[in-house]
Amino acid sequence: MQLYNTLSAEERAIMIDDAGKQRLTLSFYAYAQISNPTQFRNDLFLAWNQLDVLGRIYVAHEGINAQLSLPADNFYAFKDTIEVYDFMKGIRLNIAVEQDDLSFLKLTIKVRDKIVADGLVDETFDVTNIGIHLKAKEFNDLLEDPNTIVVDMRNHYESEIGHFTNAIKPDVDTFRESLPIIENQLSNHKQDKKLLMYCTGGIRCEKASAYFKHKGFENVYQLEGGIIEYTRQVKAEGLQSKFIGKNFVFDHRLGERITDDIVSQCHQCGAPCDVHTNCANEGCHLLFIQCDSCKSNMEGCCSTECVSIIHLPENEQKAIRRGIKNGNKIFKKGKSEVLTFKNNSDNQTVFGTNEKKPIAIKTPKVKKLYIGKGEHYFPKSNIGQFKIDENEINIGDQLLIKGVTTGEQKITLTEMLVNGTDSKKAVAGDTCTLKLPFRIRLSDKLYKIIE
Repeated sequence: MQLYNTLSAEERAIMIDDAGKQRLTLSFYAYAQISNPTQFRNDLFLAWNQLDVLGRIYVAHEGINAQLSLPADNFYAFKDTIEVYDFMKGIRLNIAVEQDDLSFLKLTIKVRDKIVADGLVDETFDVTNIGIHLKAKEFNDLLEDPNTIVVDMRNHYESEIGHFTNAIKPDVDTFRESLPIIENQLSNHKQDKKLLMYCTGGIRCEKASAYFKHKGFENVYQLEGGIIEYTRQVKAEGLQSKFIGKNFVFDHRLGERITDDIVSQCHQCGAPCDVHTNCANEGCHLLFIQCDSCKSNMEGCCSTECVSIIHLPENEQKAIRRGIKNGNKIFKKGKSEVLTFKNNSDNQTVFGTNEKKPIAIKTPKVKKLYIGKGEHYFPKSNIGQFKIDENEINIGDQLLIKGVTTGEQKITLTEMLVNGTDSKKAVAGDTCTLKLPFRIRLSDKLYKIIE
C-alpha cells in the first residue's frame, strides 16, 4: 500500500507531458474537528494518488489546507473523494487564475499541529467565530469607506509584488508574526473602524478574523475566497480590480498576473520587476525578485559567491551544502544583505504603511500559437528536438520556447531539420531539430509568436 510519493519531480514532469492531459490547479481549505489526522491523511493519499492528484496539503486536528493540481477529466471524481466528508460537502474550490500543467510535481500530504501556524495557546479562542464574508463588489464598496482599514494578511514577499490599493502590508515573514503587530497598531480602532482583511485564498483571514473578534474588534470583515476568488468575480461581473500587480502562489509559477501594474523592483538593481526566482545555487535557493538583465548577468544567482559555487564540480557543490537545511529560511532570506538594492533601500517600514505609487509599466501578453513540445536535447551540438503536434512553422518565424526551468526564450527560426532533412517548413506529425543557445527540457512547449 503506497502512502508516499516515489517519483522525482523530473520523472513526474515527463509523465505529465507524455499523458498530454490538461491539468487544473486549485486550492481549498476547511476548518473542522478531525479526531485522527494521520488516518485522514492516509485515506486522502490513497484516494488522490489513484486520480493523479499532485500538490501540497496540510491536515491537522483543526482541518485541512490544500493547494494541488489534477487532470481536468478527474475533477468530478476528485470532488466525490472530498464530499464523503460532511465538512467538505459543497466546499468552494478556488481555481487558479493562470493554469500550468506543471504547477505541482509531487503529492505531499503532511500532518501538522495546525493548518495555519498561529503560535496561539489560548483555549478560549474560538476559530469558528469568524468575521463577515464579503464578495468582490461588497469588498470594493467597503474599500471606499473612509472608516475602513484594509490589511494584507500575507507575508512580505507576497504583498511586495501585488496588493490592494492603500492596504497596510505588515513587513513579516510569517502569519503568526502579523497577529500581534496588527493588534497593537490598531488597538485604538477596535470600535470606530471597519477592519477589512484579505489573503490568497481566504484561509489566513478566516483565522485572523476570529482572532481579532476574540481580541475585541467589533467590525471585522474578510474577502471571501481571497484574491483568487476576487479575481474570478471581477472578471465575471466586469468590476474594476482594486488589487494591482501579481498574486504570489506557492507552486512552481510563484505568481499569477492580476493586472499589468508592476509594483515592485528587482532586488539587485532596482529596475521595475515582479518576477520571483530561486537562487540557482542548490545550497542557497534564496527566493528573491530578479529582472532579466540581472538574471543574465548573475546567471540566476543572488550573489557573486553563489555564481562561483554553481561553476564548481558537482561533488564540490554537494560538499558545500552538506548538512545545510534551508526550509522556510528560503523565504525569510528575501531580506538577505546580499541583495544590494533590497538591502540598501530605505523605503521599508516595520508595518509597511508607506504606499508607493505603482510603476505603470504595461506587459502585454505575447500572442502565440501552440506548435508542439520538447522531445530531446543534444548537449554537445546545442540542438533541441521538438514534436510538432499541431499547426506549422516556417523559416523566418518568431518562436517562443517556454518551460518551468527554461523560462520564456524567443528565437528567430533560420534553419532546421525536419524528420532528419533540411527543410523550410514543418507541419503536424513532423519531428524538427533546431540549433539553440540554451538547454530545453521534455516539459518545454514550442509556440509560434503571432504579430
